[in-house]
Amino acid sequence: MERLTGLGATLAVAESLTGGLVAAAVTSVPGASRVFRGSVTAYATELKRDVLGVEAALLAERGAVDPDVARSMAAGARRVLGADWGVATTGVAGPDPQDGHPVGTVYVAVSGPDGEDEVRPLRLNGGRADIRMESVLSALALLLGELPGNERAQDTEQNGGT
Repeated sequence: MERLTGLGATLAVAESLTGGLVAAAVTSVPGASRVFRGSVTAYATELKRDVLGVEAALLAERGAVDPDVARSMAAGARRVLGADWGVATTGVAGPDPQDGHPVGTVYVAVSGPDGEDEVRPLRLNGGRADIRMESVLSALALLLGELPGNERAQDTEQNGGT
């Protein structure tokens, strides 16, 4: 939250398989109210369409577990909740596969103010709780990596730590 506060930026979240855990993690940080706009827990596919604006044709063709759905959810959260940054999670936490996707198939996405979106596919192991918690951590890590000010850290990693 410090980085968002320093940037004067706001955050919105759209969640499916995590069912509000990303929002809970964000709001557990003191001062989150300065940056956190809110969240949409769009567990039902029609809410992804009707509230977040995910295209009906995309959902019909590929289902809810898809990188483009995650991207659209993150952008939809930004738009609907009036935030600079949006984060989204969608996937299969189990216990059963969904729409031909095995348990542990997850997509996390970030949508930023520059209009560029980033999606990370995950293949997670463990039980339902493990998959959901790792999805939360991965979504927040993706956000942190996309925020301005990380250029030096990324440059250091790419240049062998010097």
